[in-house]
Amino acid sequence: MSLPVIAITNASTCLSDAQVQLAIPSLQKQVSRDFNSYWDLDCSLTFLQKKQSLTAGWWQIVVTDDPDQAGALGYHELTNAGAPLGKVFAALDIESGSSWSVTLSHELLEMLGDPWINWCAESPDGKLFALEVCDAVEADHLGYEIDGVMLSDFITPSWFEPTEADRVDFMKRISKQLELAPGGYISVLDPGKGWTQLSADSLGGASIPPGSRRSRRAMDKSEWRRSVR
Repeated sequence: MSLPVIAITNASTCLSDAQVQLAIPSLQKQVSRDFNSYWDLDCSLTFLQKKQSLTAGWWQIVVTDDPDQAGALGYHELTNAGAPLGKVFAALDIESGSSWSVTLSHELLEMLGDPWINWCAESPDGKLFALEVCDAVEADHLGYEIDGVMLSDFITPSWFEPTEADRVDFMKRISKQLELAPGGYISVLDPGKGWTQLSADSLGGASIPPGSRRSRRAMDKSEWRRSVR
């Protein structure tokens, strides 16, 4: 099977095309070297000019300025055609003191981990957790650099259940299954309540930490703003 091609487009006014392009080789290294080692998932990244048409079959992440969902630094959803689409809100990232490249890395890895936002993992106690690979360790300071570009940490399959992996998350910020690092959160399916959010700061609560790169799991799919593209 051929690797998915993910086009990254800069539609923001606060970042130049050159800044976004500069991050792509580091993102490619993270995916092909680090993420692929644990999740057996890879892709081919390319930069697509804002005025260029997206090739049929490609996925896309658009870096823009302001969010269309309150408080979101980024998220991924689907287009009307059913293709994965990521959004990164660089102006809000910069304004809030967050790293736009960490947000971009976060959305890229979660798009690869669950392209159609409908996959789950069952924990040993029978709970269903969203297959979101960065939320539990999403804080900027938990990330790491590749060639000077700051990127998101991510969990390994061992976060959900024991495996032969040598760590629970790539940077070894947490040490056991289902642990949430400071600032982290995860979506859990409660048959009686639907999707709820557990956060490290409010275990059992439904709140999402301010400035989170929140997932679409917190919303009903009928409420998504699907892109025509």
